[in-house]
Amino acid sequence: MNIILTGYMGCGKTEIGSRLSQKLAMKFIDLDLYIEKKEDSSITKIFDKKGDIYFRKIESKYLHEIIKKDNIILSLGGGTPCYHENHKIFNNDNNISFYLKYSRKNLSKRLFAIKKNRPLISQFKTEEKLLEYISKHLFERELYYSMAKNTLSCDDKSIDQLCDQIIETLE
Repeated sequence: MNIILTGYMGCGKTEIGSRLSQKLAMKFIDLDLYIEKKEDSSITKIFDKKGDIYFRKIESKYLHEIIKKDNIILSLGGGTPCYHENHKIFNNDNNISFYLKYSRKNLSKRLFAIKKNRPLISQFKTEEKLLEYISKHLFERELYYSMAKNTLSCDDKSIDQLCDQIIETLE
């Protein structure tokens, strides 16, 4: 069985996946890091040099390569489920999926604090403008995220609390 974590950027997929991996003694793979290793380039550089269409194609290719493995925890990129019918992996027999859902306001706070590390949002000067952007983006993406078998409300919960909630769901 594979555990798949999905949700908007900044929702903690990588942190939660890494901690869950320790608690469950399962291998953890972050799709974005996997792509960077395979392509020998950062996600930002891939987008800049080869474009969005190229990135989404290889993202889907590597996703389907990884998902053939068993007993892994996989964190997806924020846009992964929205392209090439990637969301269909959420609920096949070998996978259990979790949408890590934060309120738009909390996502905005979390992302504003780390925006310099996120090229997609680094240009926003105020948290209000970022909130507006996130709201529009989530409107487009939430349909795909909500196709995950499980939705976890993450507001006001620690990483350990969220991991424990995932583990309880698995039992």
